[in-house]
Order: sequence, then structure tokens, then C-alpha cells
Amino acid sequence: MAPAALVRRLGRRLRGGTIVVEDRGRASADGAGRRWWAGDGEPVVHVVVHDDRAWSKLLAKGSVGLGESYADGWWDADDLTEVVRLLLVNTSGIRGALDALGRVAEPVADELWRLKRPTAADDRRNVQAHYDLPGVLFETMLDGETMAYSCALFERPGLSLAEGQRAKFDRICTMLRLSPGDHLVEIGTGWGGLAIHAAQRYGCRVTTTTTSDSQREIAAKRIAEAGLADRITVLGRDYRDLEGRFDKLASVEMIEAVDWRVHDTFFRSCARLLRPDGLMALQAITMNDRSYSRAKLHDDFIRRMIFLGGCIPSVEAIARSVAGATDLTIIGLEDIGLHYAETLRRWDLAFRSAQARLEAAGLERRFLRMWDLYLCYCEAAFLERHISDVQILLAKPAWREAPPFELPAGGDDEL
Repeated sequence: MAPAALVRRLGRRLRGGTIVVEDRGRASADGAGRRWWAGDGEPVVHVVVHDDRAWSKLLAKGSVGLGESYADGWWDADDLTEVVRLLLVNTSGIRGALDALGRVAEPVADELWRLKRPTAADDRRNVQAHYDLPGVLFETMLDGETMAYSCALFERPGLSLAEGQRAKFDRICTMLRLSPGDHLVEIGTGWGGLAIHAAQRYGCRVTTTTTSDSQREIAAKRIAEAGLADRITVLGRDYRDLEGRFDKLASVEMIEAVDWRVHDTFFRSCARLLRPDGLMALQAITMNDRSYSRAKLHDDFIRRMIFLGGCIPSVEAIARSVAGATDLTIIGLEDIGLHYAETLRRWDLAFRSAQARLEAAGLERRFLRMWDLYLCYCEAAFLERHISDVQILLAKPAWREAPPFELPAGGDDEL
């Protein structure tokens, strides 16, 4: 059976919405194309297939094929986010079966994969492949005030993206009970947003590190412009190589760049850097626990084409590593995943509005299509709870105070 015919047959089982397909790859002699639909009800999304090869790519390579064929211009959609949502809903049964198989095979598979652990050089190369992209990309997509490339926190309706990012910074600083007498170490500088906020608003000293040359250069410039060079030190070291003892530690969505085989090394390094009564705030994108055994070994669209070498942990995997490798204790956890869907929606709106500028800066059309799908793909995944985002507070043994850890007004249920 031809790939297009097979996809059409599978489409008869679609639930949760309707996909209307205009198959121009199989166009009739008069160029009118062939139109068909899958599923019923709302939402209704429209897909135009320009090249027959899109069908075989999708069937053979799953989400990677979806990403490659879209980047190549073989298909388009009027709402990429809704297309991905429908695909996630309708492939949940297949993923569930593969998840169960992954859990059965995990003991053997883990031992085989652990024979070769990624090195610090591997990590640096993967980080630079993403974060050392042309600066204009991030300048146009992120808000210009904080340059934060992580989930914002929309505490109430009407907040701007910059306000949502500052609310996230405040939440982390409050979790850590930052004060002027504290020395904060941050693993994963980004473009300096959290370090600047913590030093300006809470008066603490900050040592922050990133293995991205571009991020380090821009963060140092922004810190100097804010007049904070005497309070913030920017390093270019891998987390394994950090030295000293600090009162507090923050790491915001950096752990996704840490391979699962070195989670213990990451958390052990964090614990080593903290004083006996220190606190650690971790913000992490997470995979659900049931899927983790399979997902950590599987290359999907994001891992193959966007975040090379990336690994989204599960909450269980984090807790297991913390308990087995450190003297830290998890004393608070909140899920903020739906806030990420809104964050991504706003990033994509800004990204799409800047297409002409990005093309003029030399970014190729294929790359821009791939990046657009990435933003919509992630938005859909958060909306469907396929992945989520959590803020976790961890304490060293001598910490005795109760954590100030309550959801802000207007939490996930209001998004």
C-alpha cells in the first residue's frame, strides 16, 4: 500500500478533532489536487501536502520525519500547534505500549548505554550547537528586557512576557530566601537575566557559568551595562569544574542538556558546591515517569534537530538521583507546565513577526521552518501534558526553615 493511502486509512481512526488534507503531491492533471479529511469535530485544522515524500518520511521516522519534511517545505498547516496536539492525542496508545516495553528492557538497555558516557567536551559541543546560533534569533524571539529562555510565570492576566519572566525570577529568589549576605552560584547563565535580577533586587553576590561562548559574552556585556560587574562573576566552566562553597544554588532549565547517564554527577556537583545549610532551586522540563525509560534512549524531532544530546528527565529520575548521589532533600515541588505553553506561544508570535529580519540576517528558510515547528511542537506538548515544567527546592542537611512555597495567584488552572 502506498504511504499516502496508508496514512489516509490510519486517519479514519483520528479522534479529538479534524484534519482536512489537500494532497497536492498527488494532484490530478488539472492541478486541483485531492482533498480528504480525518476525524470529526473541533478543532479543524488544514494541512497542505506539497510533496508525496512527506508521507513516507512520517511513517518511517515518526516525529523526526515530521520535522524533516516540514523543514524541507513538503507540507504546511494553518495551525501547527493543533496539528501536533492531534498527533500526540492519537499516538498515545502506541507510545504507551512502547513505554511498557521500555520499562521491561530498561535494566539491560541501561547497562549497554552506560558503556559510553558523554564527556564534558560532548556537553560543551551540544550546548554551543544550540545557544551559539546567531544572536538575532534570540533577540527577536525573547523579550528584550530579561532575555530569559525558559518558562515564564504568568501570575495574573495581562502580564507581558518580560513581567512573566521577572515573576519567575522572583519566585526562584523567594524560594531560595536570597538576601544581601548570600553568595549565589548559578549553573546555566543564559543571557544573564536571573543573575542580574538576583543582584539588583536581592543584593546578593552571584557567580554564574555557561559553556556557551556567545551567552557568556552577551551576559557579561549586559551585566556591565547594569553596573553589576562588581557583584556578578561570569565563568565559562563546565559545572563539573566549579570550585568553592556557596550559600544558594540555582539552575534554570539547564539539566535538559545533561545526559541521563551523568545525572548523578550533576547533582553530586551541585551538593558539593553548597554549604551545609544551603538551598538549591532547580527549574526543569520533565517527561512523565511512565515514558522516561523509553524517551531517554529515543531520538525524537527535538533531540535530533534542535537540542543535540538533550535529555528531558522525569521527576522520579531526579528524585532517584538526588537520593542516591547526594545529601540533598527535596522539600518543595510545583508544576508550572501550562505557563510554558503560553511562553512558547508568545515566543512564536515574535519569531514569526521577525521572519524578514531573520532572513536578512542570513538564516536559511529551512532553518526558520524547523525553528517554527520546534516552538509549536513544544507548545502542543505542554498543552497536552506530554511534558511539563517543575520548580524544585532542595536543601542540605543543616537547613531548618520551612520553604516559602505556594503557587502564585493565577496558577496553571487559570491559563
